[in-house]
Amino acid sequence: MLDNQVTTFKSCSSCGTQLAPSLLACPSCKRLLFHEELKELALKAENATAAKDVEGALIAWRDALALLPAQTRQYQQISEKIDALSKLTDKKPETTPGFRKWSQKAGIVGVLALLLWKFKFVLVFLFTKAKFLFLGLTKAGTLFSMILSLGVYWAAWGWKFALGLVASIYIHEIGHIAKLHQYGIRASAPMFIPGLGAVVRMKQYPVSARENARVGLAGPLWGLFAALAAYAVFFLTNNSFWAAIARVGAWINLFNLLPVWQLDGGRGFRTLNRAQKWLVCIVLGAVWFYTREGLLILLLLFAALNAFATKENPQEKDWIGFWQFTFLVIILSALCLITVSGLP
Repeated sequence: MLDNQVTTFKSCSSCGTQLAPSLLACPSCKRLLFHEELKELALKAENATAAKDVEGALIAWRDALALLPAQTRQYQQISEKIDALSKLTDKKPETTPGFRKWSQKAGIVGVLALLLWKFKFVLVFLFTKAKFLFLGLTKAGTLFSMILSLGVYWAAWGWKFALGLVASIYIHEIGHIAKLHQYGIRASAPMFIPGLGAVVRMKQYPVSARENARVGLAGPLWGLFAALAAYAVFFLTNNSFWAAIARVGAWINLFNLLPVWQLDGGRGFRTLNRAQKWLVCIVLGAVWFYTREGLLILLLLFAALNAFATKENPQEKDWIGFWQFTFLVIILSALCLITVSGLP
């Protein structure tokens, strides 16, 4: 069968060289082929920055980055702008010094006021992030693959456990999407793979190892909240089904912290210097000593191999990534100690 499709070539407006559709710059005169689009995106990004819309600025700059050859000076400059802006999104809101000082002087009343002030940020987080929890449910591919996975797990363990497991995996993946959205990185909705979990496909990529690490660890962080929520329901109802969901969810997210390949732990480990990686190894050994969770031995093995292989330290020590990783290890390992009994 003959393919009658014809590839259309255009000419460079500056030197007249014929150009293939995939080119971003003229190979002869080096003129950028999307010059006007880049100007519009730059203006859009600058206006968003002036309006303190960091997310909008990140989206515009990343769209501009896709129109530039990676070896150009403009590509490097925009990458640096994106990295600087994305660092702003990692900063957490703090109470004002005056409010903190007042609360300390007010004793118990001040402590309660401070907790309510902090709780305000929790509520803001829940209301602003809740929309992501429904994102995948509006996509046919996510919904159908979720139902297929539900059927596979249902056949193995029953519909209740299957539903809880799928929800736990879904929340984990939504954590990745929420962080990608925060960084202005376009990505697909979650796609479930029966028996293997789910994946999110990035349509753009992080410009730094720090962004990659934050995106990677966002999944286990959201997965941890899902496990804690399941355990809270178990605590209130004494229904062992919820204890099982909490424990399995914690184990799955702990497994994802393996510092290898493209697993979440592998992404999170790349910004740590050698000393920090050895500190993580110490934490893993200590947590294993207290919990005897066998998966921690595997994490410790790969973490040690990774630390041995690290020759050069990053220019900046990533203490945020270090504390996120160790926090996840400690809490998820503790949840793996949950005793499950009396299931129907």
